[in-house]
Amino acid sequence: MSETQKVLLLTGASRGIGHATVKRFSAAGWRVLTVSRQAFSEYCPWEGGEKDHLQIDLADIDGLPKALDDIREKLNGSPLHALVNNAGISPKGPEGERFSTLNSSHADWQHVYNVNVFAPLLLAQGLFDELVAAKGAIVNVTSIAGGRVHPFAGAAYGTSKAALAAMTREMAFDFGPHGVRVNAIAPGEIDTSILSPGTEEMIKDIPLRRLGRPEEVASTIYFLCDAPSSYVTGAEVHINGGQHV
Repeated sequence: MSETQKVLLLTGASRGIGHATVKRFSAAGWRVLTVSRQAFSEYCPWEGGEKDHLQIDLADIDGLPKALDDIREKLNGSPLHALVNNAGISPKGPEGERFSTLNSSHADWQHVYNVNVFAPLLLAQGLFDELVAAKGAIVNVTSIAGGRVHPFAGAAYGTSKAALAAMTREMAFDFGPHGVRVNAIAPGEIDTSILSPGTEEMIKDIPLRRLGRPEEVASTIYFLCDAPSSYVTGAEVHINGGQHV
């Protein structure tokens, strides 16, 4: 790795927005360390990806100290210029039904919050020194479901994303004096392979009258990690074609 090459750690890298983000940063010359609960996939089309991939289950909070050691081993003393907390889960019921506050258990909620809230916090805490060394940036991926009841995303997912948005503000306040910026993006309906059936019907209520593209989300993430956003922190950027208005 070049001494001047920037480094990104990206969670939830196995598909959709994650794939687009890897490609966007790689095209700009960054080294990208990817994290997912699956092994590196042959369908991930970037050179050198397998050696820079870490198979980590972010729901296993007790296993995160070991995971952080593995990440530092990959960094090999390099500073970390960006941490993008993209991983998120939104489980469904046995028949594919939406998880509500009536049909979900404490264990369900704990699982969702471990991945969607606690893992991003613990990764940022655990990699604090590496982020400070780079005067780096953190981007937390929230959701439109964090600000309104969503027809497909469950209650645990929606409230976890609201919590992550609030935590972004708290992190921006705490990390800022150390030179690390913390922002969030809140995607709406993005055209990926994991869209729920019926999403197309929502287009009529989106002012731009279309779904978003993963590369549009990836470009916003890149902006928040790059020099043009050097005075932006504590913000949550809506990427939803005006769906939130």
